Amino acid sequence: MGAKRLGNVDAALEQPPPKPQNNFTKWITRIAALLLLAATFTWLDGIKDRWYVLEPKFLHELAQEAISVSPNDPQGMINHILTNLTSTHPQLDSPAISLNMNASEWVFSNAGGAMGAMYIIHASITEYLIIFGTPLGTEGHTGLHTADDYFHILVGEQWAFKPGALEMERYGPGDVHFLPRGTAKQYKMHEGCFALEYARGWIPLMMPFGLADTFTSTLDLPTLYHTVRITGREMIKNLLVGKI
Repeated sequence: MGAKRLGNVDAALEQPPPKPQNNFTKWITRIAALLLLAATFTWLDGIKDRWYVLEPKFLHELAQEAISVSPNDPQGMINHILTNLTSTHPQLDSPAISLNMNASEWVFSNAGGAMGAMYIIHASITEYLIIFGTPLGTEGHTGLHTADDYFHILVGEQWAFKPGALEMERYGPGDVHFLPRGTAKQYKMHEGCFALEYARGWIPLMMPFGLADTFTSTLDLPTLYHTVRITGREMIKNLLVGKI
């Protein structure tokens, strides 16, 4: 047995070592994978508008209508928006989209140094619609996002500023603060300011900005839990009805 074992060891030692993988081949494979990934993302970005259901023009008209029906009454405006969101926009009342009509699901939102509260009406991979605001006022960074953002002021006033501007932008009830994707500003919402916010683009890529302050500042784990729970639930509900 001993001789046989030694023979096996000698045979193993006599085998040539495995050849190291060619570094050039490894890098070519990596570059090809990155190019394929980039091409896939570019293609998806070019066709993402086919998954949009909400329309900025309709939401602007609905926000202005809510303001005229319930002036200086944020709760009345929210009720009007929810009541008329589907009745005046028939495609929203179909299985093609899921809306959260539970207006009691408010959660804190800390992002970019600003703090308020939000009620998520709709959340999917390519769109979200929320009510956001605070009765106290707040100020911060808008974030640099992969989606176009339409901020419809319902009550109160918002100011905004971008580098190089020597005068502030001012938005009041009925105005829309449009923030194209890839741009960022400083903004301030004055006491008692609420807005109907609509974003269209790649929504999951916006979430790190929306959640970062929880880990770096507030450590508000209950709010983190409810934000992830509600957002995830709504996105899954929409995926189940075919809404990306």
